[in-house]
Amino acid sequence: MLKGLDPSTSVLPVGVGSNLIVRDGGVPGVVVRLPKAMAKVSVQDGRVRAGAGAMGITVASAARDAGIAGLEFLRGIPGTVGGAVRMNAGAYGRDVSDILIEATVVTRDGAVETWPAARFGYVYRHSDLPAGAVVVEAVFSGTPGEPAVIGAEMDRIAAEREASQPLRSRTGGSTFKNPEGHKAWALIDAAGCRGLTRGDAQVSEKHCNFLLNLGSASSAEIEALGEEVRTKVKAHSGVTLEWEIQRVGVAAPSPLRGEGRGEGLPSSAAPGTAPHPTLSPKGRGL
Repeated sequence: MLKGLDPSTSVLPVGVGSNLIVRDGGVPGVVVRLPKAMAKVSVQDGRVRAGAGAMGITVASAARDAGIAGLEFLRGIPGTVGGAVRMNAGAYGRDVSDILIEATVVTRDGAVETWPAARFGYVYRHSDLPAGAVVVEAVFSGTPGEPAVIGAEMDRIAAEREASQPLRSRTGGSTFKNPEGHKAWALIDAAGCRGLTRGDAQVSEKHCNFLLNLGSASSAEIEALGEEVRTKVKAHSGVTLEWEIQRVGVAAPSPLRGEGRGEGLPSSAAPGTAPHPTLSPKGRGL
């Protein structure tokens, strides 16, 4: 399919739509959603092979059952393998770059390639995978472990997330990257942004690095709230927060100008990770 598309057509791969803000005017081009058939997970010779549509918890559970340790953190990555590989998703001290051996990628021109982990050029929450390329499978490695011990660590991660994050709210997950030497939530809290609102968008009072949709917030309100937070944090601490949530698509048409004003698809556009109800096709809410 990708090979037959006009090269000027934007392509956006989407897993479960987590860690993603779709602007109110929608997404131009083609959105690729992998089918359930590409969510299979298998274990062979101490390696875990996962389709890009598989959820992090599914991969972690398969590794646990096979006695493979080191993948427990994926229990805290409530998105798909494809998004996790693209953005080097991580939690609890580990990242995908720590466990990835290789991934199968379909490039924008339709070529199927196997990329070793080093080719992704991983840094914190970023890879060199080009826009429009689609991850379709990944192979992960770990170390031998006891299933009971691995399961206990997964349970600890789940309990910690439940206690500290607004998992039962409508949110896109972790909003800003942690700056070097800082925690984003602490900077946001210190700048007085806990509970800050704009329309029906709110900075979570439970965890300041989560933006909530309290009911009918538009994507524009959520994004504007995020920018207000960035401004306040910069003024208070001198630190510039960088968005972790990917913002894609175009703004809704202006009632005065009759045209959208979004940024289109950024080169880094990709789904990341979060466990929550996602944006509608027109971007309304989270």
